Amino acid sequence: MNFPRRTFLRLAVGAAALPAMARIAVAQVAQAYPSRPVRIVVGFPAGGATDIQARLMGQWLSDHLGQQFIVENRAGASGNIGTEAVARAPADGYTLLQVVTPHAINAALYTNLSFDFVRDIAPVICAARLSYAVVVHPSVPAATVPEFIAYARANPGKINYGSAGQGTPQNIACELFKMMTGLNLVHVPYKGGAPAVTDLIAGHVQVVFAPVSESMQHIKAGKLRALAVTTASRLDVLPDVPAVGEFVPGYEASGFAGIGAPRNTPAEIIARLNKEANAGLADGKVQARIVELGGTVLGGSPAEFGAIIAEAVEKWARVIKFAGIKAD
Repeated sequence: MNFPRRTFLRLAVGAAALPAMARIAVAQVAQAYPSRPVRIVVGFPAGGATDIQARLMGQWLSDHLGQQFIVENRAGASGNIGTEAVARAPADGYTLLQVVTPHAINAALYTNLSFDFVRDIAPVICAARLSYAVVVHPSVPAATVPEFIAYARANPGKINYGSAGQGTPQNIACELFKMMTGLNLVHVPYKGGAPAVTDLIAGHVQVVFAPVSESMQHIKAGKLRALAVTTASRLDVLPDVPAVGEFVPGYEASGFAGIGAPRNTPAEIIARLNKEANAGLADGKVQARIVELGGTVLGGSPAEFGAIIAEAVEKWARVIKFAGIKAD
């Protein structure tokens, strides 16, 4: 078919303009974002640390972006139900995921998921690093990590540690401790962190690597003794409690909390969310609440969050393999 020269040139110019027009359209959508309420999916029950973190950031975004950011709890399967819902959602910025440490663990723990967390969830921002506290029942004759290690070595297979369940961060954190110290501690999995802490207070287990947000009040009340925290450095809320790494060089088992979105979400929308979330993390009241929860404020770029996720997936995969941990 022969086109007149003028017709050909018009078609060629129009085709060349399409990518630019598409970019302009995406930019306009991002500029108008959000134009309706946004869901932040939390794959865990309401009231826990993950839920609180999501609501804290959701409130800031609601106040400063002119639309409600609504937390939707879709608990089950160690967070996988919520993750799958977000992975399948439209990539338009109106469905987000509260991304936490179990997502990185699950990437190595589960082999038959219908989604790939690293591939299907785009990082937006890492809001905070979260710590666990190594807490023991007061009857345990150890006030420091070295004393606990000595006690455990003298009683191999006789000390029980509780966790929120097989493959949870508490389980993985203690298994890393075992791997690096050579201790023989017996795992007692519970259906959630609260029952594990309750049984620790009752003396049914001897040690738990518990989220600071779940153990702080019991530490202050003298019901539990804190030996250490699992972050690389000490926490402002527990300044007298050392880090495990001060006695076991190289040990670090912090968690993280942040926001993700379905892959292919426009970069302009991710950038807008990242910018506003970083502004929230610079706010004194938001920072104070994160510190109260046993966290350290981070912030930063989507790429930096992606690097944190990749490092966690690789690290916990090694521990899972070493300990032979299987999904329930």
